[in-house]
Amino acid sequence: AVGSVVPWAKAGVGAVATQAWANLSYGPNGLDLLEQGLPAEEVVHRLVDTDDNRDHRQLGVVDTHGNAAAWTGNACFKWAGHRSGNGYTCQGNILTSESVVAAIAESYEHSLGPFPERMLAALEAGLRQGGDSRGQQSAAIYVVKEKGSYGGYLDRYIDLRVDDHPTPIGELKKLLEMHRLYFGTTDHSNLTRAAGNVAKEIQETLRTLGYYHGEVDGVFDPATKEAFRKFCSIENFEERWRDDEFVDREILQFMRTRFGKP
Repeated sequence: AVGSVVPWAKAGVGAVATQAWANLSYGPNGLDLLEQGLPAEEVVHRLVDTDDNRDHRQLGVVDTHGNAAAWTGNACFKWAGHRSGNGYTCQGNILTSESVVAAIAESYEHSLGPFPERMLAALEAGLRQGGDSRGQQSAAIYVVKEKGSYGGYLDRYIDLRVDDHPTPIGELKKLLEMHRLYFGTTDHSNLTRAAGNVAKEIQETLRTLGYYHGEVDGVFDPATKEAFRKFCSIENFEERWRDDEFVDREILQFMRTRFGKP
């Protein structure tokens, strides 16, 4: 259950990863030090210097300015080590070789796209190089963003965990795709007008499912719109629902895939 131990982060402050014989106090204490304005390297020093078991610890810290620092104790089981760069640090222990961490770092440095997908791609790159010498079991992604949660109430943007599975990174990828679908917001380029054949398709599906009882006439009238709103609420698409004449193509594709195109 790596997700309940390793990752700690606070929006606008930074991130901490505590590994190996993990000292969980590194998480909250490290974030407190970062919030006081200390750079990542100083935070690492302060945490490990007061820890009598530091030789068994592994730690990574990134501050809000992108400075990164890490620590790998010399008693960590081999192969153990880390690599840090601008805005990231990656570390591991009981790995098949140093090439695992190198692959993670190189993937992250050269990848494009959203941050969570870049992290996932980096994990996949490390796995291709051999990963953990004991095999696979657990994986997690934890990302914070100011008001990034469902509904915008919290900063917990993405918090996905696979605690025990033969292929946890593959499962994590599926969870991220589901998270994007259900909790992602609508891209304006992915909107289509609910009229004509699109409206008919919506009406036919909603009538089959019992949400709509009117005519299938291709008019996105108040009755159709209300039925569609109820459908979106039941299927957890509140973040993609729009109170106008446009609909999100992601919802349409979901309707086709889940319930079949009429």
